[in-house]
Amino acid sequence: MSDYKELLEILLTGDGEKLETLVKAALDNGAPANEILNQGLIASMDVVGARMESGEMFIPEVLMSAQAMGGAVEILKPLLSEEDSAVAGKVVLGTVKGDLHDIGKNLVSMMLESAGFDVIEMGVDVAPEKFVEAIKENDADIVALSALLTTTMPMMAQTVKTIEASGIRDKVKILVGGAPVNQTFADEIGADGYAPDAGSASKLAKTLLKKSA
Repeated sequence: MSDYKELLEILLTGDGEKLETLVKAALDNGAPANEILNQGLIASMDVVGARMESGEMFIPEVLMSAQAMGGAVEILKPLLSEEDSAVAGKVVLGTVKGDLHDIGKNLVSMMLESAGFDVIEMGVDVAPEKFVEAIKENDADIVALSALLTTTMPMMAQTVKTIEASGIRDKVKILVGGAPVNQTFADEIGADGYAPDAGSASKLAKTLLKKSA
């Protein structure tokens, strides 16, 4: 199966059961697992991300698509060699200290994973030092910081300063997002990129790594 239009259509509806049936059928027809993953599923989730960014799809629909994608990927995992399933990059992701919001962050996590990234999930209320530890331990390419409260924006700035002070700033890209955050603030604190939503976050993550390659 070299044409994955039907797979895209089903992924857009969020019908996980039907998507898994299509993936199994593609395998039965001789399609390589890595081709189904890259040309079928990941390419289709890129479309989902673009539609979310443009306002054509909303969070509940995107969540359904991402969950359907997750089930389909589980079928492919045993058939993928380490080379086939090489990750797009490693991302340390968390909500900064003092902030307990995680819905937006969780959606970003799903979209990044759907785009082929290995996501190291830190959760909420994460201290700057914990981000630094995780970046070092996992040799991360990107750290993604979320803040949903205006009162925790200074902590986002502090986290960036702590990363800079740790001596690893040149080894990691910093991506920021959240309701009160904007491009101006991202520039002020020295982040490499700002994403207004989960769809654009995964796209920006790919762009940042291409630039540094």
